[in-house]
Order: sequence, then structure tokens, then C-alpha cells
Amino acid sequence: MQKSRLSVLALTTVAALALGACGSDDSGKTDSGAEVVKAGTLTVCSDVPYPPFEDFDKSSDTGFKGFDVDVVVEVAERLDLDIKIQDSSFDALQSGTALNSGQCDIAASAMTITEDRKKNLDFSDGYYDSEQSLLVPAKSKIAGIGDLKGVKIGVQQGTTGKAYAEKNAKGADIVTFPSDAEMFQAIKAGQVEALLQDLPVNLDHATGGEYKVVETYKTDEQYGLAIKKGNTQLVEDVNEALTAMREDGTYDAIYNTYFEVK
Repeated sequence: MQKSRLSVLALTTVAALALGACGSDDSGKTDSGAEVVKAGTLTVCSDVPYPPFEDFDKSSDTGFKGFDVDVVVEVAERLDLDIKIQDSSFDALQSGTALNSGQCDIAASAMTITEDRKKNLDFSDGYYDSEQSLLVPAKSKIAGIGDLKGVKIGVQQGTTGKAYAEKNAKGADIVTFPSDAEMFQAIKAGQVEALLQDLPVNLDHATGGEYKVVETYKTDEQYGLAIKKGNTQLVEDVNEALTAMREDGTYDAIYNTYFEVK
């Protein structure tokens, strides 16, 4: 399945100089003036598990692994900050509750940038282009979204997958779950017959051969790192880090670790 790639952005000399002097003082602000919850640390919230973007990993320094995790670890290093990652519900992240209450500095959780979310959150530049998809058991006769009338399908609360299902899965019985983990348990238990959500996550569920992705939907979605509303300096710092990562090949190296490139 072909994945769309983010275009490489030009890295300016000014941006490079700014990154070199980020760091943090004892006041809870970085040297650039960006606010952080804890001095010297980039505190990141993520809804875990949601592989391949985020998952638990007791063997890693952060306790987590995944595409989003690798991205924010690299961002923190380029901002000369330590990193702390903690689990949070996706609804609390996408609504702005977790960030605006000071629980974390950044939400790295496969979160699509939308106009509705931008009312409560600021976002970095997009760092991943995604599609929606439909997962069913391998022996299912469901071939696409047109076969869902009267069918129970699982979606996650607060996601663009839920919004897509509500708009396009005509006649389906939509069942909402707090997390992907609970959705996947539901389809394994036969409580739902399909899952509609982000393509890479459904592809991960299909790797064992017991499930299959029968349809994908281009929705022009881009993931962004969500940041507390009004913390514009941190947005600028994160964008400079992402730009540098694209320019020097670090972003491509991380991307190629998790996604097939054709």
C-alpha cells in the first residue's frame, strides 16, 4: 500500500542557529522563551497503545516505542531538553484538556490537524499524511463501506475515523470505544464486525493474517504535534526541529523504520 510522503522543507541558517540555543532554564521556560511544564524537560502525552505510532516498551529509556515516539525523542534532543512520555486518553488530548491544564507540553498521538481542534490547540507543521481504512476478519464477506448496513462497526471516541464513519457508513451500527486496544478486543470477541480507523493501525492489526483491510479512504489528513493554545514559541521551536530533521535525512530514517516505501 503506497504511503504519501511529506515534502522536504528548506532549512535556513537562522533556524539552525535558533535550534542550537534552545535548552531550558529553571523558570519552566526554554532558552528561546517557550513555556514547558517542567524545566529542562519536554513532557509528552500520548494515547497508548496505538501501534505503529505509539506503544509500550519497558526496554526503552522512555518506556514507549513507535513512530511518534521516535519523532518527539528526536525533537526533544534538538531542543536540548530531556523527555518524559506519559499515557493519556485520546479524547483528553484532542479536546485540549490535557495540554491546556498543564499535564504535558506536546501531544504526540497520531492526531489529525483539523479546524475544530485548532479552536483549542495549536499544532506543529504536519509530519505524517494518513488515510482512513476498514478492517474486517479475514473470512468476512464485507468488502467495503457499502456493505455495512445493519453491521456493528467499532470507532474510537474523538477521532476523525469516527467522524468519517458517521458521515459515510450508511446504516451501520456505530459502536464507540475509548481506545484502539478496546476496539481490537471487541472485534476479536465478535462484538463488532469491522473497525474504521487510521490505515497504519489497521494494517498493524492485519499482520497476523486473521484480519484484512478491505478498503482505504483518502481524506487528506495530516498529523501534527498538538501544543497548548498560545505557546507560539514552542510551536516555532518544534517546527524548526521538524524542518531540520527533514533536511538532514533523520525524518526519512525514522519513517522508513515503520512504513514501507514504494
